[in-house]
Amino acid sequence: MLRQFFSRAPELKSPREIALMREAGKLVARALGMARQMCKPGVKSIEIDRVVEDLYRTHGATPLFKGYGNPKVPFPASTCISFNEQVVHGIPGTRVIRDGDLVKLDTACKLNGWCADSAITVMVGDVRPEWRRLVKVGEEVLEIARIELGRCKWWSEAAERMQRHVEKAGFRMVEQYVGHGIGRVMHENPQVPNFVNDSVRKANFRLEEGLTLAVEPMVNMGRAETDTLRDHWTVVTRDGLPSVHVEHTFALTGGKVVVVTEPEPSEGPEAVPVQVSSLQPQAAAE
Repeated sequence: MLRQFFSRAPELKSPREIALMREAGKLVARALGMARQMCKPGVKSIEIDRVVEDLYRTHGATPLFKGYGNPKVPFPASTCISFNEQVVHGIPGTRVIRDGDLVKLDTACKLNGWCADSAITVMVGDVRPEWRRLVKVGEEVLEIARIELGRCKWWSEAAERMQRHVEKAGFRMVEQYVGHGIGRVMHENPQVPNFVNDSVRKANFRLEEGLTLAVEPMVNMGRAETDTLRDHWTVVTRDGLPSVHVEHTFALTGGKVVVVTEPEPSEGPEAVPVQVSSLQPQAAAE
């Protein structure tokens, strides 16, 4: 989501509403699991998108990306599929997956009136070691967000630790695009930045019971700056170096952090949390 900071209050959800979001989240997780399995050399990105859309249709869910945006140039697919230097919002098409690619898969649906949104980065075949490290850091940052949501009082505290981890690794967090609140619609209050600056601090929000957030760090190997291609959607790194995008929908409910888009254990390796035990807890920011 293009960043646009504002201070309207988050839209809090009841435990019942979060449970309904969790059902949408399970379907999104299943879609991403199927898409991950299809990420093999020779597969066209449009083939993955068709499988995801068929899954949603079969379960009576609405794909939230298809038709989204400017009516003159709506997004044409159910899944954003972005390769290597493409950061987010890649349009599925005839591009063929190759050995060594980083493929970013992002999708969302509405089921029974409630939304969920998630993204993964898939390493295809023999990926360069530095690219693998980039993916590892991106996944660690999302896990940091989950942990800090349960520890901090304000979002800026979590965002600061996320940004610090990325920069310590020698990478950069994208600042042009941010996460978002989510619930009955895909984009609700508040904006959810993955970094901290004066604007973020002014639009800070408290981490409280009933909060539902789509947290989606985008980590660049090189510079943070991005550009949008002539298709009006595909965002690329300005320096042409690779980027990683990961996302979960999280909820604060019952005194804990629920991963709304976590796969069920029977649905594969995405259910295994990223290990960040080597990261030492840090004191909350003042």
